[in-house]
Amino acid sequence: MQIDLNSDVGESFGAWTMGDDAAVIPLVSSANVACGFHAGDPLTMQRTCAAAAAAGVSVGAHVGYRDLAGFGRRFVDVAPAELTADVVHQIGALAALARTAGTGVRYVKPHGALYNAIVHHREQARAVVRAVVDVDPGLPIVVLPGSVVAAEAHAAGLRTVTEAFADRAYAADGTLVPRGAPGAVLHDPETVAARVVRMAVDRTVVTVDGDVLGVDAESVCVHGDTPGAVAIATAVRAALAGAGVRVASFV
Repeated sequence: MQIDLNSDVGESFGAWTMGDDAAVIPLVSSANVACGFHAGDPLTMQRTCAAAAAAGVSVGAHVGYRDLAGFGRRFVDVAPAELTADVVHQIGALAALARTAGTGVRYVKPHGALYNAIVHHREQARAVVRAVVDVDPGLPIVVLPGSVVAAEAHAAGLRTVTEAFADRAYAADGTLVPRGAPGAVLHDPETVAARVVRMAVDRTVVTVDGDVLGVDAESVCVHGDTPGAVAIATAVRAALAGAGVRVASFV
């Protein structure tokens, strides 16, 4: 049995530090590297790619809205053609910096508000899919199961990688509980670890209302900017090993 663990990294910007990438990266198998639009800067991107390469971790382009001030967590009503160009720009920038760090971009994962928007926003979903196809139709895209972007990607011939979230609460419909709601983010390492094992082995998760929801996921996200992220990722790795689940990238 195998599962991928991914984490959002490279989100520091200039003098501002976000997360402990040096500790998180060796604990995961895929690194979603911020591309400078919601977070990150060229040197941070390059250094993060180098750290991932050194750890044998796959690099993905973590693309988002052009929203540094909001950390990409605010919906932006951007025109489809502009969104496509923005995503192409981000993938291309990271690909160039990854090359100088001895690795390459192996997949794409939208960030924050963009990720949540394209669960249901068809125009923006198509714009993101179009960008990936235009850059490299061989790049997989990480998606929420049952989302509009998953359907659009499938129609365009892209490989989709379905994802679950280790430290985020689920609503009954399989979407994530908004971050501002009580209990939306989980912080206890042992609770999160047990949850990930259940996702990997039983393919289920308990929703915020206490219902049991089926989970079809090739990858599980452990957020790098969550307080206690290193302790959470460490506990998750130990619990998966104890359950006989191998951690490996999907690419």
